[in-house]
Amino acid sequence: MTSTSDGAADRTDGGIAGQGADPGAGRAARGGAFVLGVDQGTSATKAILVDTSGEPVSVASAPLSRRDPGPGRVEQDGEELWRGVLDAVAKCLAGLPPGGRVAAVGLSVQRESVLLWDRATGEPLGPLVSWQDRRGAELCARLAAEGAARRVRRISGLPLDPMFSAAKAAWLLDRHDPGRGRAARGELCLGTVDSWLLHRLGGGHVAEVGCASRTQLLDVRRRAWSPELLALFGVPVETLPRVVASTGEHAGAGGLHPSLAGIPVSAVLGDSHAALFAHAAGRRGRVKVTYGTGSSVMGLAEPEAAAGEELCLTIGWDDGEPAYALEGNVLSTGATITWLAGVLGTEPGELARLAARGRRGRLHIVPAFGGLGAPWWDDRAQAVMTGFGLDTRREDMARAAIDSIGLQVGDVVSAMERAAGPVEELLADGGPTANADLMQWQADVSGHAVRVARRPELSALGAAHLAGAASGVWSRRELSGLPRHGRRYTPVLAVCERRQALAQWHSAVARARHRTSKSGGAEAEASDRGS
Repeated sequence: MTSTSDGAADRTDGGIAGQGADPGAGRAARGGAFVLGVDQGTSATKAILVDTSGEPVSVASAPLSRRDPGPGRVEQDGEELWRGVLDAVAKCLAGLPPGGRVAAVGLSVQRESVLLWDRATGEPLGPLVSWQDRRGAELCARLAAEGAARRVRRISGLPLDPMFSAAKAAWLLDRHDPGRGRAARGELCLGTVDSWLLHRLGGGHVAEVGCASRTQLLDVRRRAWSPELLALFGVPVETLPRVVASTGEHAGAGGLHPSLAGIPVSAVLGDSHAALFAHAAGRRGRVKVTYGTGSSVMGLAEPEAAAGEELCLTIGWDDGEPAYALEGNVLSTGATITWLAGVLGTEPGELARLAARGRRGRLHIVPAFGGLGAPWWDDRAQAVMTGFGLDTRREDMARAAIDSIGLQVGDVVSAMERAAGPVEELLADGGPTANADLMQWQADVSGHAVRVARRPELSALGAAHLAGAASGVWSRRELSGLPRHGRRYTPVLAVCERRQALAQWHSAVARARHRTSKSGGAEAEASDRGS
């Protein structure tokens, strides 16, 4: 294994696109000021309190449960989510130093999940339908058969896939307002998680533009709801939130905690977007990878960028000027580890120790539990395990599960290079980055150096950074100089070995897929697109 440490603060990140803070405001706002970042994620809400040097002084979290009521269905509870946010904030603020004050609050959220609630009472009418949920697959398949896929991608920048919010929104309306009468009269509110939380905080019915760009209902270049897409999915515009920029006084933060009365929520982002912002990946060629339940691979791009059939064009943030990004989403990474730990009757943390004794390349797990995301976007793919035999051990299964994370991410990085040119380095964040073996494997199979964030709570940190910049806590120069990265991993695997590992992986991917090609079937297509 080869790794190095950058040691002190990383000072080479450069400027951040879209920053609009007054260059002299940071010093004026300092004295005892802290910034609170809240990240509402898939499995938990995390809160982080940072001082003006960018160092955390308090970190807290609150878990969030999920329900799986049927095949391909994943739900969460909007009220439980709200309570978890309040709990995480309260725990975090308990660590506020005596005499300290919170000067700014930022919020990042899980994306694509969608909720329907009554505008008058604020009560949810159904579950929060998770981004992991696939109940919209039938609608997406029907629209694809009608020839809508190209239109959807052209307008929204996204592939026609049930991961995104539109098909889930249609399902919620079909169930609770099939005639669309209440929705058309504005009696119902459809919203992503940012909309739900800002509504609870008294901010009205609004959606941050980056989160809105993940609904598949937004015209990504006009940054407005698309009448054509709304008609296609049967979603009345009257039920949708008003689209707002990433910075501004979105709502009062007093609803989060009494001590925050008078402090606005001044920044809102999607969680992956917040991680990109926190990495200060403000120049082309620097791509961030967020490892979580699934994984997001994202890098800044021009709005005219050609995402092709493999990637998404999305809005990272808008702080006076929109910052566009290309992104590829891997549907199951951390979820694979959780699944296998349950199968083996152990804990996720134990899998890394098992994997250290496993035989690499003997076994492959393709975790297409809900289809495959980028770069394949194949919702018909099924999870498979290949290469096992009577001599297969628990350690080999653990090895294959962890290795599948790096291999899936590597496929998306290759797609990034095909779409936007050479990738300079990968900037990694999320809990799995603590696994040095995985990070080295990621460097090896992608062929790129990997730099790991100093803190795992990067989405919360990114929300705090943007909120602090918007509120004058930091100037652009000061923000770009905050400490960010620690260990660096460089590839050590020989090129011929890397190619062999990828060929074996793509053979396994081909077995998971149902799609065929004229040039030799699914295996040939998988090999061609992923190499």
